[in-house]
Amino acid sequence: MKKALLATLCVLAAGCSTRGQVNPDVMQIATTPLTCSNQTECALWWQRAQSWVSTHSKYQVEASTDTLIQTAGPDGGKRALAYEITKTPNNDGTSTIGFSAHCDSSLGCKPNPWEAGADFKEFVRSGIGGNGPQSGGVSAPPASAAPSSLETAPAQSVGAPGGEPVTQ
Repeated sequence: MKKALLATLCVLAAGCSTRGQVNPDVMQIATTPLTCSNQTECALWWQRAQSWVSTHSKYQVEASTDTLIQTAGPDGGKRALAYEITKTPNNDGTSTIGFSAHCDSSLGCKPNPWEAGADFKEFVRSGIGGNGPQSGGVSAPPASAAPSSLETAPAQSVGAPGGEPVTQ
């Protein structure tokens, strides 16, 4: 009887053993730097970044400049992700687009920030994907979305499943 009750509680709590685990393919996509190679590509990618944030954020976009996209939030105790996207020029004429997502819930974020980061990066690189608002789902990257040799810039930040910031 106790085992059945414990098993039921684990299922209701979104799975005891899998909580916080991220698919390795999703992790690889989420941690690959997002580096555009020229001004034209960077302008297109920045436009896609703005589009992705505006369709995926439950919070209003508070700032949208040539180098920053930032939403309101996170609100106290809510699982919804707040986003901060940055564009930083590199010395070689490329730019790196950074992704940061976090929530303010002890129950974790929804969607998972790693999945949101992977979805964001797939969409920005290819213009496809973007599995809908707050979906959390990530498909395999198209062959054309394979990282280029220029995508070796330092990491950017993203939120962890529990809401605390994590570097991506």
